[in-house]
Amino acid sequence: MDQAIIDLYDEYTHAPLPRRVFLKRLSALAGGTAAATALLPLIENNYAKAAMVADNDSRIEISRVSYAADGQTVSGYLAKPKAGTRLPGVVVIHENRGLNAHIQDVARRMAVEGFLALAPDMLSPVGGTPADEDKARDMISKLDAGKTLAGLVAAAPYLTARPDCSGKVGCVGFCWGGGMANRMAVGLPGLAAAVAYYGAQPPAADAAKIKARVLLHYAGLDERINAGIPAYEDALKKAGVRYQVHVYSGVNHAFNNDTNAARYDAAAAALAWGRTVAFLKESLAG
Repeated sequence: MDQAIIDLYDEYTHAPLPRRVFLKRLSALAGGTAAATALLPLIENNYAKAAMVADNDSRIEISRVSYAADGQTVSGYLAKPKAGTRLPGVVVIHENRGLNAHIQDVARRMAVEGFLALAPDMLSPVGGTPADEDKARDMISKLDAGKTLAGLVAAAPYLTARPDCSGKVGCVGFCWGGGMANRMAVGLPGLAAAVAYYGAQPPAADAAKIKARVLLHYAGLDERINAGIPAYEDALKKAGVRYQVHVYSGVNHAFNNDTNAARYDAAAAALAWGRTVAFLKESLAG
């Protein structure tokens, strides 16, 4: 896949570009409308593939839950192992497409690993995640930043109040959710661990507020997000935050998303996932 096409799709999903502009530019890069149409299934997410762990997997239990947060109600997708009690909690934070099938699958994967995994729908206070990804991105761009962070922070006490939670809570976020994982670490002193996949960094001055252990995954080709790494890492060092940074060479933003054929990198995703699970198990133990 031509890197220029992947970069265009990244611009479309994050700038964002109107779809008609995206398609026009894609046609120019691909050499025509027919070629662009053929490329779309490769560069857009296919949620029919979002089932590394099936929703009826016999090892886990799934439920829909809700909790109060700063005068609003946030709904979410809860997955946990059938066996075991006093489970460490993990807040799974979605991309800028909302709580879709892929993120629900990530929560199920966390449950298989022994975590009480809650994936909040941060669009639920404004009607919930729509099927139309363009609409979801537009809705997320209009969210109130303070209320959104409060909605995520409130997920932690919701989990710790449950009898099936050990009292230790961490978070993991992807893309937009990776940025929110960094902000959750800043805004919640009681958070034990935060994992950010290719997420925007918080202001360097806020690093001193972080008490959690931090694990940061970045894609080597992701120039847009990677520009913020040096200042954030320097601030984490100065603040004495326990952190790890991994940059996966030769892969694109969203390399963990297995529903996207063009950007998914199985080797990098497996390595990052193994590191994530080990990090969360160690950080949330006891």
